Amino acid sequence: MSMNEILPIYLGKLSGNCYLVKNDQNYILIDTGLRSKRKTLLKELEKYGCHLGNLKLIIITHGDFDHTGNCAFFQTKFRCPIAIHKEDSPMVERGDMFINRTKGNKSLRILINKVFNFERFTPDLLLEDGNTLQNYGINATIFHIPGHSKGSIGILTADGHFFCGDLFDNTKTPEINPIMDNPEEALKSVIKLKALEIKEIYPGHGKPFSVIEFKNFETESRDHP
Repeated sequence: MSMNEILPIYLGKLSGNCYLVKNDQNYILIDTGLRSKRKTLLKELEKYGCHLGNLKLIIITHGDFDHTGNCAFFQTKFRCPIAIHKEDSPMVERGDMFINRTKGNKSLRILINKVFNFERFTPDLLLEDGNTLQNYGINATIFHIPGHSKGSIGILTADGHFFCGDLFDNTKTPEINPIMDNPEEALKSVIKLKALEIKEIYPGHGKPFSVIEFKNFETESRDHP
């Protein structure tokens, strides 16, 4: 199997990054950004030659609205399956990003769900730790990395590219994302990754960074104030 080509799509600080992974003529899209960024995302996909027929799978790293905003639309437009971890599936099926979180702010919950008009959709595939993507033309493995959400996942390609969702952030400097639902689980996830052969990390927000920077992290998890 040939090497993967990584095509980052940056949609701004408030919208989660999207990443295209290309292998030969097949594509996998990781996350879909905010609904308000749909036109920009479609233009980027067109620029890279990703269209109906060669987009084989959409993977969602976790169920927050800034990563799932275009899933319902893309599910119809590209007619390809959408995959998410089984623990975060209720978030997108019910349109509520707080439904399986341990810390729920009721006022914030109502505001976010109303303002961002969370579009519900039903995932086609429910992922688990250890699943592979070889059936979709990409040599990669799914890793369950809870902390930011119960069903947060990372995707590690055979050539060492790791897509971490919101476990890490690099909007200013590489760090463990300070917004964690379960800091203890996040710490376990970080420790789990230290045993993997990772070369480059692709966060949900900010620019990619090297494994050298990752290994220098202090193994502490911080809760959001």
